[in-house]
Amino acid sequence: MSTDTTASVSTHILDTSIGRPAASVTVSLAARSGGDAPYVTLGASATDADGRCKDLPALPEGTTHVRLEFDTETYFSKKQAEAQQDAPRVRDSGAFFPEVTIAFAVVPGEHYHVPLLLNPFGYSVYRGS
Repeated sequence: MSTDTTASVSTHILDTSIGRPAASVTVSLAARSGGDAPYVTLGASATDADGRCKDLPALPEGTTHVRLEFDTETYFSKKQAEAQQDAPRVRDSGAFFPEVTIAFAVVPGEHYHVPLLLNPFGYSVYRGS
């Protein structure tokens, strides 16, 4: 939850190749205070069955930039293994994007919902509500 002195972040993932939420994707959250400061990893979570991370850590006071890192390689490797049980050689091995990293600026008092639309060969991200 955002306060007057902090921002807050939430995210969810939709796998557009199957038209469903992407469950069990590890998401790491990092933050920094100022454009020249190093990012500090605050923690990680995994998406639930609805593709949402409901327990990302709170941002510390003074955060100006946030980075979300999504482990897409593990997610698509698991999906590929499931697909190959029914139809071998469905697609190339691995994911074209083994990870998706989204960095964005924040201001205190604002909430930032950052949805990720994902498929094996592309992704899109936007500021949601």
